[in-house]
Amino acid sequence: MLSSSFMIEHKNPVAASTVENNGGVLAAIRVLTPLSIIVPTYQEVQNIPILLRRIDQLRRDYALTLEVLIMDDQSDDGSVQAVEHSGFEWARIIVRDGPRGLSPAVLDGIRLSRYPVIVVMDCDLSHPPEKIPDLVLALETGQQFAIGSRYVPGGSTDDRWGFFRWLNSRVAVLLARPLTNTKDPMSGFFAFRRSELAKARSFNPVGYKIGLELIVKCDLENVAEIPIHFANRLHGESKLTLKQQLLYLQHLRRLYLHRFIYFSAAAQFAVVGASGVLVNLAVLTAALWFGLPPALAVAAGIAVSVVSNFLMNRRFTFSYARSENAWRQFAGFLGASAAGMAVNYATTMFIAARFVTLPLQVAALCGIASGMLLNYTINQFIVFRRRMGHD
Repeated sequence: MLSSSFMIEHKNPVAASTVENNGGVLAAIRVLTPLSIIVPTYQEVQNIPILLRRIDQLRRDYALTLEVLIMDDQSDDGSVQAVEHSGFEWARIIVRDGPRGLSPAVLDGIRLSRYPVIVVMDCDLSHPPEKIPDLVLALETGQQFAIGSRYVPGGSTDDRWGFFRWLNSRVAVLLARPLTNTKDPMSGFFAFRRSELAKARSFNPVGYKIGLELIVKCDLENVAEIPIHFANRLHGESKLTLKQQLLYLQHLRRLYLHRFIYFSAAAQFAVVGASGVLVNLAVLTAALWFGLPPALAVAAGIAVSVVSNFLMNRRFTFSYARSENAWRQFAGFLGASAAGMAVNYATTMFIAARFVTLPLQVAALCGIASGMLLNYTINQFIVFRRRMGHD
């Protein structure tokens, strides 16, 4: 079995050897750790040859054993030919036929890779491949994950970055702060040991922040940040669109649910319940306006709000269970709601009888809270129970 290590003369983890370079002497670290470099691409034909040449220079300077997997999302722009004509036997391109996207492409590349240390980077030349040895060295010193970071001392971004791009990046980092204290969790340039993947039950990223997904799902706390200069892409167009930014928010929601599963789900359940009150009142008002009898209008408000609550909880609070039978879940939801209402009523009446000086509204609030807690518990662990493989 391959091990992740730097192996130099005399078994030192890291040492400098000297190599001739055009008549001069160049100090270099010989890195014998086999690496799999995953590069997701879409219409990057102009950048691919440049990136491969820079990696080849790195390979020769550091005596690297490596493979480069170009994971292409059906660019149909000559990318396949660019890799084939490069002449580098350690580079191959895989044209994916599944759903397009940076994160799925990276996960496919990881599955197809063979070496114990994995490096992920973009193809647009914004990530300097010359920093790969520093990332791998950080792993060798005991870190679980190593990031090429723009936001640590020594890191920088291109001078042509505009204010709004800088602000967008900073806000994205701030939103992820409860998930990790890493200063640049948005980075798409990182390295990790394959063995770390065993800590995660499943991956389901959306958008392009696969690094953040790995940090959270694999519960990685020791994250090294290696300063890099983040350059503007050399050729082609940026893939960062409004759609990608919205997908990032969706991704964050999933990761919050994973990291703070019970608190986040309970908060969503409460928000959905509050929305049900609004739906109830809106339907009740509309029914009265159309001339329905009060008893029927009240029943209509309750019925529509129950259906609304079920659909919203199934879509958001317990989204992982949407593949299960909806009618069976609806029946369970109704049962949980009935049990919650019964507990609500019993708790309210008990508190009102025991503490006669309390306003009835206070007793009712206690009843609502206890009923909602029971309702949520039944839905979380029975109706929408989490099965293995869902996350």
